[in-house]
Amino acid sequence: MVTCFSAFNVMVHAKPSAKVKSTLNRAETPNKVTEKLILPYLFSTDSMGLNIGVGGMVSGYYQDQMTIGGAAFGGDVSYGAGLGVWDYRLPKTDRLYFSILGMLGYYPDQRAYASPRDIYTPISDPLAGSNDSSNDNYIEANGSSNWWEMKLEFSLPIGATRNQGMVNYETSRGLLTSEPTGGESWNPLDTGASVLILRQFNRYQSFETGPDAIDGTIHAFELGLLYNNTDFAINPSTGSSQYIAITHDPAWLDSDRRWTFIDLEMSKYVSLGQSEGASQRIIAMNFWTGYSPSWQLEYDNAGGQQVTNSAPYNEGATLGGFYRMRGYDQNRFHDKAAIYGSLEYRYTFKHNPIADIRWLKFLRLDWFQLVGFAEAGQVADAYTSDALFADIKTDVGVSLRSLMAGMVIRADIAVSDESTNLWLMVDHPF
Repeated sequence: MVTCFSAFNVMVHAKPSAKVKSTLNRAETPNKVTEKLILPYLFSTDSMGLNIGVGGMVSGYYQDQMTIGGAAFGGDVSYGAGLGVWDYRLPKTDRLYFSILGMLGYYPDQRAYASPRDIYTPISDPLAGSNDSSNDNYIEANGSSNWWEMKLEFSLPIGATRNQGMVNYETSRGLLTSEPTGGESWNPLDTGASVLILRQFNRYQSFETGPDAIDGTIHAFELGLLYNNTDFAINPSTGSSQYIAITHDPAWLDSDRRWTFIDLEMSKYVSLGQSEGASQRIIAMNFWTGYSPSWQLEYDNAGGQQVTNSAPYNEGATLGGFYRMRGYDQNRFHDKAAIYGSLEYRYTFKHNPIADIRWLKFLRLDWFQLVGFAEAGQVADAYTSDALFADIKTDVGVSLRSLMAGMVIRADIAVSDESTNLWLMVDHPF
């Protein structure tokens, strides 16, 4: 089994980039706006060995909807530390929210399913990271991975946020007791929450491989629009969500790649009601697709090929990892275009075995949820049905999730034809 963990992603929400702005009032802690959570952890991977760390967050401090969080870990060689502030409402505004977060880290045996720059691959061989590529075709070396990003989000004055820029959820035992914000009809003017986002993100990654290094820098922008028409954005049981975005790196500052990527994500949730042992039974479906109009193939006179004007291997039309295709390594596949679908069955237990354990009350744990899931996806060098459905990759898995202090914590195990992975993350993958 390959065990994987992304330390600061414990505090980073799942995709899409935009989120409904909300506050949460638990019946178990009435009138307690501030929620705190501190979790020590340890993890072990084949490349990083044993690492020990701690993560923490506080929400509702200074502003009801704002969250501050961070994490740090260290091992014999690896180390990392990150910090973030989410959803700070800018002064004299009701609808404009600012977030900033980042992380510094050093990792042994970083893996990139990519070719070194200026190296041409024979036309007869699959490009590294392409759908037909070998899972042995990668670069692996010690190196740094440092990133930071800023987000401005505007909560549109329509639907559930017509009168104010955020929604207020009330829960009991982790289940919604206040009025749902959407889910019954589809009309952005009347129901659901819509959010416009401008994100600027940066990454520097180094591979200590000598002359064939694939060191890279990103300074990119994302402009997106979210329409979340679910009943409860934190843990949806009915309704749907749609997100469309365009991302562009203009190759400014020290970024040397100019690329553009367009993507669309849609999710649908169907409630099957309660059962003898479940307070909720939910069918969750997700579809994502993306295309890079800037992506091009360049050929040399010796019959070789290389990709130009493309996003780095860990951006754009990428599959594999803790969000999409969890049975494959992180960023295992990448190309000009991608298509992906996921189906989850989420079973929320009525019984909470730690509800009455006093020394665990600090976890604010409201429920446990068992999830079975299946995924399918493919990357391709063209956005056509023939290219995107020629050799679909699949995986299956099971997940144990819990709601702690208003956040979903998940441990996913996924199996594919290449590997078995364990991912420890925050939030549903969709």
